[in-house]
Amino acid sequence: MKKTVIILASLMISALVGAQGINLSGSWKLNSSKSKLNAEFSMAPKSINMTQNGNSLSVEKHSEFQGQEMVSTDKLTLDGKECINPGFMDSQKKSTAVWSDDKKSLKVTSKIAMGDGNEMVITEIYKLDGTSLVIDSSSSSSFGEMAETMVYDK
Repeated sequence: MKKTVIILASLMISALVGAQGINLSGSWKLNSSKSKLNAEFSMAPKSINMTQNGNSLSVEKHSEFQGQEMVSTDKLTLDGKECINPGFMDSQKKSTAVWSDDKKSLKVTSKIAMGDGNEMVITEIYKLDGTSLVIDSSSSSSFGEMAETMVYDK
């Protein structure tokens, strides 16, 4: 009887963890050799620090642009509700984060208003592949379209 209760408790905990999806928390460093980055211009951050706690995810991206270090932080909820964070050049980035049906990937869609009256749409799909974080990223704007696969190691 005692063994049955322990097994049932373990199954319930596993189901609850699975319902929330994978845990993306950690400090991640870009592995350029495993990634598929654009040759001329890449949006891949050099490192990412992620903290996932319940229904919230904090994503801190460390990038370099024209020799200058840049840090951006997005605070997201994992329930599909729109979150507003700072974008580039005093713009706002409106994002939603939604788990896939199997809870093994997280899709973050962000929209940033551009100065020319258009908007940039960025879609990032976060998933774990063994011990690596893989982000399939695509963007579309009046400047054109771009797609990259970024691989990060802990």
